[in-house]
Amino acid sequence: MHVQEWLETVPAVAVYALVGIVIGLESLGIPLPGEIILVSSALLASQHGDIDPVILGACATVGAIIGDSIGYAIGRKGGRPLLAWLGGKFPRHFSEAHIATAERSFQKWGMWAVFFGRFVALLRIFAGPLAGVLHMPYWKFLTANVLGGILWAGGTTAVIYYVGIVAESWLKRFSWLGLVLAVLIGLTSMLVLKRKAKKTAAATTATAEPAPAPASVGD
Repeated sequence: MHVQEWLETVPAVAVYALVGIVIGLESLGIPLPGEIILVSSALLASQHGDIDPVILGACATVGAIIGDSIGYAIGRKGGRPLLAWLGGKFPRHFSEAHIATAERSFQKWGMWAVFFGRFVALLRIFAGPLAGVLHMPYWKFLTANVLGGILWAGGTTAVIYYVGIVAESWLKRFSWLGLVLAVLIGLTSMLVLKRKAKKTAAATTATAEPAPAPASVGD
């Protein structure tokens, strides 16, 4: 069943809870379609008065901030063994190449990697746990986490909601386009990150390979 059609069958309170929980778990480090659920719910709010977009955006924001904070605490306590365990459970998301790419982003951008990572599918999963593993000062993490959570969750809800209001009659017939757009954006960001991860893995492999032994004079 279409995600939005399924959401129409549950009460508004359940939609709020679902959005907050799914986004919170995704931010914690569990690969879930948080962006798809948020976009679908915001579209639904624009077409049905039972769902308040302000409450929806607030639930999404709170879920994002709390989930990231729990991920940070888990990462700080678990350290690199946690990343190795996650790599075994979710090899497509927590591969060594992906972790290396995310770590380079953190080393280069610091707390801003947490902020901007909120807008990239895979980095949303990495941000909290990796910031904890790298022992980023909590006040820096919390600042970037709160700002990123508000801008991403609240901003996404507001934009999709108002687009739905402006083009309500059009979206009622073609509401799946909003979902397709969200999926395409997520896939694009994922492909970009994968390409960077492959380059990082290739560079790491090249660095790790021992240099060939010099030929003797007699050869």
